[in-house]
Amino acid sequence: MDMTPKQIVKYLDDYIIGQNDAKKTIALALRNRYRRMNVEPELREEIMPKNILMIGSTGVGKTEIARRLAKMMGLPFIKVEASKYTEVGFVGRDVESMIRDLVYESINLVTKEYENKIKDKLEEEINKQIIEKLVPSLPEGATDSARESFIKTYNKMEEKLLSGEIDDRKIEIEIPKKAHVEILDSSMPMDMTSMQESLNKMLGGLNKEKIKKEVTIKDARVLLRDVASDKLLDQEAIKVEAVKRAENGGIIFLDEIDKIATGSKNQNQDPSKEGVQRDLLPIVEGSSVHTKFGQIKTDHILFIAAGAFHVSKPSDLLPELQGRFPLRVELDNLDEEALYKILTNTKNSLLRQYQALLAVEEVELEFDDEAIHAFAKYSVTANEKTEDIGARRLHTVIEKVIEDISYEADEKSGEKIIITNELVKEKLDDIIDDEDTARYIL
Repeated sequence: MDMTPKQIVKYLDDYIIGQNDAKKTIALALRNRYRRMNVEPELREEIMPKNILMIGSTGVGKTEIARRLAKMMGLPFIKVEASKYTEVGFVGRDVESMIRDLVYESINLVTKEYENKIKDKLEEEINKQIIEKLVPSLPEGATDSARESFIKTYNKMEEKLLSGEIDDRKIEIEIPKKAHVEILDSSMPMDMTSMQESLNKMLGGLNKEKIKKEVTIKDARVLLRDVASDKLLDQEAIKVEAVKRAENGGIIFLDEIDKIATGSKNQNQDPSKEGVQRDLLPIVEGSSVHTKFGQIKTDHILFIAAGAFHVSKPSDLLPELQGRFPLRVELDNLDEEALYKILTNTKNSLLRQYQALLAVEEVELEFDDEAIHAFAKYSVTANEKTEDIGARRLHTVIEKVIEDISYEADEKSGEKIIITNELVKEKLDDIIDDEDTARYIL
């Protein structure tokens, strides 16, 4: 991913308002991964990623930054929640499963890239299989006139197929019968994973039969894609590239890390929380994790941890784990101006989303500038009176204002509706004034 730090920040600016320090820190961390891959091999192994700890209240953009990074990068990326893991020996997912999840994500990513490279060949193969069902091949020894007639029919059918004219016609196709044993997830012990793989191979070897399905040509394209993909793609090359990319470019966003912090004052903490932290240490520091695709070294995987730290503090994490996240960035709480910009300056603005949704019912929705300011003001007030959930409060406030319009949209087809400041006040004043009502409704 050859993007400069300024380009990365500019991309994030389209979706996330403010939080410049966080954007800059992450942009530099990503750029350093590109720089590392272009230094001499000896030094490359010595350059370790600088893991990042993001601190900030819920709804200020921590997860949104991670989500946008996933879309912009051609690198394996997963978001996991620290609170979902348990110490080895407890029932639940062990922390090593996040590395296995990363490798699976890398496999999917590389497979899609390889499929895009041979997209034309894939389409050609799928079309060939469908046409063979529509126009059965001639028997050996057919006459010249029969051959000529066959070619004409074949070309005509191919033309109809490519134009989409016969997408709704039903055909009978054959696809391989899968005999995989899928009884456990990626958190299972590796000896169990090996046993599952052996069973899959054994059953796959024994059961070569195909199943017949009658489907439309449109659906047949989807079902035959996997068959054509397996036939044309080099699966071993994909695995090698995916493992390499996961090791050298993989990024794991570790959310809710504050939920596994155990301060000395917290006497009623789950005893496994400190165990989860200790299990994280070798993975974040650098170790080898066994997966079905071989050993994966975690030395150069970038970890971005995030947490609100309302109840606990970063210093409540184990000192060794704190040291493995040397870059710290604190995200600002969102004020009225920031919430207004979120509604007006972002590409995926909530207001644009509501306009697009109601446009389906042929209702034109328009928001007064004063009404938008009111949305921001009421959201800040609700955050102050109840729990501060940041920009997520905008969802509940806007939904409360336009729910009646949305409910009656089918009766308002062809109308233009303007959301005014007066309407916002009418819907929200009474709710905001009563703190108990605000707590339950907003």
